[in-house]
Amino acid sequence: MNTRRILTTGALVATGALVLAGCAAGDDSASSGDKEFAGETIVVTSFGGDWEKAFIEAVVDPFEEETGAKVELITLYSADALAQVTAQKVSPQIDVVHFSGGQEFTAAADGLIAPIAADELSESGDLIDLATAGLERGEGPVIQLAPIGLVYNTEADAPAPTSWLDLFDEAYAGHVALTDFSNTYGVLSMLRVADALGGGIDDPSQAITDLGALASSGDAIVVPTSPDLQTAFAQRDTWLAPYAMDYAGTLQDAGLPVEFIVPEEGVTASLITANVVEGRDNPDLAKLFIDFELRPEAQAVFAESMRYSPVNTKTELSDEAADAVLTGDELETVVVYAPGDVAASRPAWTDEWNALITK
Repeated sequence: MNTRRILTTGALVATGALVLAGCAAGDDSASSGDKEFAGETIVVTSFGGDWEKAFIEAVVDPFEEETGAKVELITLYSADALAQVTAQKVSPQIDVVHFSGGQEFTAAADGLIAPIAADELSESGDLIDLATAGLERGEGPVIQLAPIGLVYNTEADAPAPTSWLDLFDEAYAGHVALTDFSNTYGVLSMLRVADALGGGIDDPSQAITDLGALASSGDAIVVPTSPDLQTAFAQRDTWLAPYAMDYAGTLQDAGLPVEFIVPEEGVTASLITANVVEGRDNPDLAKLFIDFELRPEAQAVFAESMRYSPVNTKTELSDEAADAVLTGDELETVVVYAPGDVAASRPAWTDEWNALITK
């Protein structure tokens, strides 16, 4: 296994070309022998933490071993990653950028990422349709998804929910946690409630009003982040919360008595995409890296260790992991909202939401 440096944002901005030049001439290239991409380097964004650990095992190590290329990781969350590639548009320093909040739509519209054709990905024939739906818009493929449904406290003094509208059931009053609209999970959950109420994404006002009323009345608390949701279940007697399937597993790992419920109206999902940054001098190597991310073996690592649903239908999982994620046909029913529609309306929705919860 090659040794790599994990770069901070500041280090990448400050040293950009020097880092790449130094790495390309580093000691590791000699050990790569005559591999096709020996001595080449790509810079890839990471979300850090457990995701990065799984990422190195699933993708980075196999990629370096098989190609002879070197990978430099920079930890950037989605909004910061978009800001970074925007600031570097004239002289980009990142090769592969990952987004988890729909930023690929903006990046494609602004010419910050390069289109990828399906036939440039050797795994494309084995991917669920959702994984490649954005390619025609110039976005990169979906490499992982986290279904969003209902997280339920199995020790609650209330029955297990079956519908998104159970959030308003008196049985859960005072024991509901909602996610703030500053978190994409909060927006996506609201849209599923809007669908259940009949307004949908075109008219979600009733959903925003009803969810806001839960919060302002005290029947629900509002949490901004995943750790806050864990605190809600652990310390604030929360019984029910709209949230992601993978984080329900995190709560289970922490010893909390929760399970993930797929509502009868179906789930939505948070999508993680991998995108080639426009203007770099090694787009073919960047596309090859993304192809590695879509391999069944890589998909299995993320499903087993982080409970992300695999987008490659050839992914083989243990029985335990298969029970903990949605796969195959189950993923074909996931409701996904057009990133452009969400991005265009989200500021207005957020203003409406904030006005209600601060009353």
